[in-house]
Amino acid sequence: MEGSRRGSILVVDDERSVRDVLEIALSSAGHQVTCAESGATALRLLDERAFDVVLSDLTMPGIDGMEVLRHASARPDPPLVIMITAFATAETAVEAMRLGAYDYIAKPFKVDEIELVVARALERRALGAENLRLREELRGVARLDRMVGRSEAMRRVFEVVRRVAPTRASVLVVGESGTGKELVARAIHNLSDRSEGPFVAVNCGAIPPDLMESELFGHEKGAFTGASAARAGLFREAQGGTLFLDEIGELDPALQVKLLRVLQEKVVRPVGAAKETAVDCRVVAATNRDLERAVQAGEFRQDLYFRLNVVQVVLPPLRRRREDIPLLVERFFERACRDMNRPLEGISAEAMQWFLSYDYPGNVRELENLVERAVALESGPVLSAANLPAVRPATATADASGIRLPAEGIDLDRVLADIERDLLEQALALAGGVRQRAAELLRITPRSLRYRMTKLGLAGPSVTGTDS
Repeated sequence: MEGSRRGSILVVDDERSVRDVLEIALSSAGHQVTCAESGATALRLLDERAFDVVLSDLTMPGIDGMEVLRHASARPDPPLVIMITAFATAETAVEAMRLGAYDYIAKPFKVDEIELVVARALERRALGAENLRLREELRGVARLDRMVGRSEAMRRVFEVVRRVAPTRASVLVVGESGTGKELVARAIHNLSDRSEGPFVAVNCGAIPPDLMESELFGHEKGAFTGASAARAGLFREAQGGTLFLDEIGELDPALQVKLLRVLQEKVVRPVGAAKETAVDCRVVAATNRDLERAVQAGEFRQDLYFRLNVVQVVLPPLRRRREDIPLLVERFFERACRDMNRPLEGISAEAMQWFLSYDYPGNVRELENLVERAVALESGPVLSAANLPAVRPATATADASGIRLPAEGIDLDRVLADIERDLLEQALALAGGVRQRAAELLRITPRSLRYRMTKLGLAGPSVTGTDS
């Protein structure tokens, strides 16, 4: 198949002979092939990494091919799914296509037939991706892995991630809860040379300190009460891949010392073990705390902070990148309609205005939950504001007047710049990116708007309409 596109393929079948045949044939054609012996394994792999095409048997014990199809279709960048079925289940396969499968192949199949269908699926996926890229480019949208945005703030985040991903540098992702820190960590992993390795995530604040050492570094059998079997630990599970340490600021001080040594020496000593074991994994950490202040207060080790903070990625809260709200609403709306099988026609203007004016203390995660809730409750043909919470959306006046001077003081210039940036982004979002209208909303001239945008690093192209 000279000249055909190459892609990442997930083969799911409980028969080893079928998996082996497909793996050999597709690998020989130049594809990257991963095999799963069960539906449960397939679901885990789909959560861990992105695939272009999934080849799944329809009838399997436990989680069957239909569930694999549903799970794959719900991914942010869903792969094309090809079902493999026996003659007796052809009707079910047709039903799978109705639910979104790209094609189905009946058993017994010919290898050439599989290769041809996979090649066509990859061509379809590439064409769809290019069309999406062009449409988003026209709308001023930037994309990185599973993240999208049109705001200048997110463009800066994407640029930093693209630059740091191919390196071996440790990365600290900073941002409020719900801003998408794990998505950034996954993007760094997927864009690195470790993308074929595992991505392992742990919330450092969710595990009791007395269990965290074993969780990270592993333990030997009998090392403590209840240790009935040896455990590798997350560092060794992430071998060759990426370990994501979420909420690193919650890590117990005693474990901070041990983590620092692992990062420096690249070895771990499981609890109860006499020898150390070499590890090779990239560490990406994240926090919603001010770690510099925690270091000054003696709550976090300075040497560990410097070790983790080689490159810092700062994720802005959603209220400071309101241009991205319509884009995110549309994305979550389409996904919710697909997952819930709700054929809604669109989003009303009143509902979109609500989304644009709300303050989102829970950031992108809260926005996603609000969209899903509204889709679930909607009884009409379009998503209406009636199904959104009856709360008073935050206003610019409330944002600006809600500041309280802390005892240690503030950086006035920085705070005022943040407020000005927030108001400019809100105005641009409400104006649909048209700067003339945004200037009118702020009661300033278009020239003043351009000056302020340039000063604050917001001077990107207008999203829609004319620019003055």
